[in-house]
Amino acid sequence: MKKIVGLVLMLMVFVAVQSFAQQPSPVKVQEGLVQGTLEDGLTVYKGIPFAAPPVGELRWKAPQPAAKWEGVRQATKFAPAPMQGGNPPSGKSEDCLYLNIWTPAKSASDKIPVMVYIYGGGFAGGYTSDPWISGEKLAKKGVILVSTAYRVNQLGFLSHPELSAESPNHVSGNYGILDQIAALKWIQKNIAAFGGDPSKVTIFGESAGAISVSMLCASPLAKGLISGAISQSGGSFGPTRPTTFPGENMKTLKQAEENGKTYVQKAGVSSIADLRKIEADKVPSGFGMPGGWPITDGYVIPDDQHKLYEAGKYNDVPVLIGYNSDEGASFSREKTPEEYFAGVRARYGKFAEELIKAYPAAENSVPKTARDLARDAAFGWQTWAWANLQSKTGKSKVYYYYFDQHPDYPKESPKYGYGSPHAQDVSYVFQHLDTKNPETTKSDLEISEAMATYWTNFAKYGNPNGDDFPEWPAFSEANPKVMYFSQKPFVGSVPSAESLKVLDRYFEWRRSPEGEAWAK
Repeated sequence: MKKIVGLVLMLMVFVAVQSFAQQPSPVKVQEGLVQGTLEDGLTVYKGIPFAAPPVGELRWKAPQPAAKWEGVRQATKFAPAPMQGGNPPSGKSEDCLYLNIWTPAKSASDKIPVMVYIYGGGFAGGYTSDPWISGEKLAKKGVILVSTAYRVNQLGFLSHPELSAESPNHVSGNYGILDQIAALKWIQKNIAAFGGDPSKVTIFGESAGAISVSMLCASPLAKGLISGAISQSGGSFGPTRPTTFPGENMKTLKQAEENGKTYVQKAGVSSIADLRKIEADKVPSGFGMPGGWPITDGYVIPDDQHKLYEAGKYNDVPVLIGYNSDEGASFSREKTPEEYFAGVRARYGKFAEELIKAYPAAENSVPKTARDLARDAAFGWQTWAWANLQSKTGKSKVYYYYFDQHPDYPKESPKYGYGSPHAQDVSYVFQHLDTKNPETTKSDLEISEAMATYWTNFAKYGNPNGDDFPEWPAFSEANPKVMYFSQKPFVGSVPSAESLKVLDRYFEWRRSPEGEAWAK
């Protein structure tokens, strides 16, 4: 019996020692001490506040500094996601401004490059607790991976004359982008304590996260906070428009303030003060409500981004930018040629017929050529314009890619003719492919390894090259080369180049007095 008791005691001591070994030393940040966990060679911190909870009177205000705390704060689980539809794994709350860190550093003096991920979700959703964007695989490639939250939906982007009057900068909206900037400022001040190099901070994101990356590259408020940028299916180079479409999503402050008045009326209150009294889960939100997207406010986003880049007024850092081959499958709703033609004519006016020729539809269906117009208006042209503008007006290099990794579907398959849909690339970059799925091929794993390596090399060197993968040339007008991810990495020409030129003429016309008047 004594032997058994002794063995039990020894086992308890062993478990206690092992548990203690999993607790790294606390790290000091400007607000206090934080305690993370050791996970497979990395130190992981979840739920570190980078700003004060944006609640009460701080609802619809720029983020404020986080409060200091006494003792050691446990940073061992994801904080709640911002308020949105659905049920994120970590729950949701208006108190949502937190970030997470995966670091391979062994000491605070390691000076490891940093990658900061900004989630997508149409500026209406998204959360850092999504397992597809867990950062351990990228961190093991020699970077510190940070994922940060930001306010979404109307809580993140509402404009209103009363809110503009409150602001010292006389603007409103763009609170979600200001949250991202606040996180980047926190990283500059604190990441060295986690072994990071604040002079090497690369932002990256997909969809709304990639659009955010584009906006941060254009915002003077982000100057000096980033050393590189990766955009996966993003960009914001279209002009403002009262009635928005994918690729022409932006409104002016004045237009957004008018929409804000409508929003207050729909909420059934008469003032912002009354709106602040409503519980967060009762605040009207969603795509059908005004005020759920960033705007050109003259402060955070000073102007039409295309014009800013033409004038060289942007944060000139190396960029790695691209999109997927069948983004339109996620955004094109037309099923028949008649529906497609009607939609093109409603959106593109005098350029409709030219675009229908450039992106034709078959007699009995809307094939990928027609879906490609939706892809290019929202993502392809945005990326192509970004690459051309920066390669002409900037000093930093541009690396352009096209993701087209998918099976060759047989003719009898309902997926016949389809390419790579929106967001498919995310699991490849983060190396979270389902290896138990029999449909995951050796080529999928090789593409994932290539993308993760290119991405992390870019964060380390400002250049994706440096391993045993094909050389990725910088994009320029004289050498408009693109890295394809399609069964293997290879270099090719810009996809749909001639069609993009037609779309470019449309956007150029839209920025003319005639085009602006037509859009109104």
